[in-house]
Amino acid sequence: MEQRRLGASGLMVSALSFGAGTFGGSGELFSAWGDTDARQARRLVDICLEAGVTLFDTADVYSDGASEEILGEAIKGRRDQVIVSTKAGLPVGEGPNEAGASRQHLVRAVERALRRLGTDYIDLFQLHAFDARTPVEETLATLDELVRAGKIRYIGVSNYSGWQLMKSLDVSDRYGYPRYVAHQVYYSLVGRDYEWDLMPLGLDQGVGALVWSPLGWGRLTGKVRRGRPLPPGSRLHRTAAYGPPVADELLYRVVDALDEIAEETGRTVPQIALNWLLRRPTVSSVIMGARDEEQLRANLGAVGWALTADQIARLDAASAVTVPYPHFPYRRQEGFARLNPPAA
Repeated sequence: MEQRRLGASGLMVSALSFGAGTFGGSGELFSAWGDTDARQARRLVDICLEAGVTLFDTADVYSDGASEEILGEAIKGRRDQVIVSTKAGLPVGEGPNEAGASRQHLVRAVERALRRLGTDYIDLFQLHAFDARTPVEETLATLDELVRAGKIRYIGVSNYSGWQLMKSLDVSDRYGYPRYVAHQVYYSLVGRDYEWDLMPLGLDQGVGALVWSPLGWGRLTGKVRRGRPLPPGSRLHRTAAYGPPVADELLYRVVDALDEIAEETGRTVPQIALNWLLRRPTVSSVIMGARDEEQLRANLGAVGWALTADQIARLDAASAVTVPYPHFPYRRQEGFARLNPPAA
């Protein structure tokens, strides 16, 4: 397994990482994702470590904290072999301080995460969403204190816009606070919005992408195809409304291209979709999910080989969409493109 730098930091992470959103199975959304218990989770971690996967990602809202607890059980006795990433900031209760990026909430969230994970430090702590109510200075000062206390080692964000991330990096530089080195983002062959603002920002500022939902919220599994109804067992029946929307024609166009390349390579549709992402600029790690051992081993087959330049070009073309203003002049007009070559 290839090991990559996480953004401009010195931390090395595996090109594929494991998302523990399937651990626990509590609540309407996460019960649809999976219900892996501690025994099953330990086996999945065994397989990951054997394959060279070192980064394991979770969050306090995943199954109401059960995901963190089960991951903690699964890594017990081998904490020094893994990199633990967790997130906080989304609501975990009804109280006024049970959400956000205030000092009050972040200190409490880190203490709870440490207890559930059964560890005394978190390798990568990420804010799950931007909190417009809390001054950026307060958030970063708090994270600075937590880093200095040894409770977290690196910091990152998730689901930020370009201006939110850039403002935060500016405050870090101004006051000498730690910089965000990772941005956990949605990015897939049917969702390339990351490329418009956030990828150029990541290149310029040294922020590595940790990609969530690389299979387009379950649409690029090879089971969803043109002219066929959604399979009865698909989790999209229960989860589609929670995830990013995808136009049908875009999806079918991409799946058609994936099918052609699968025939040429002998690889599966998900493996090809994951491999394409691993070749994109700024991507430090692609977070894969798996409900069982068979699914995990199949996803691990996305590494150790490479798409050809022609195959990448065909996937690029199939997944291309018209970008919004102010981006489209840079792609379509020679003068703009000369001054601002696309990051991808």
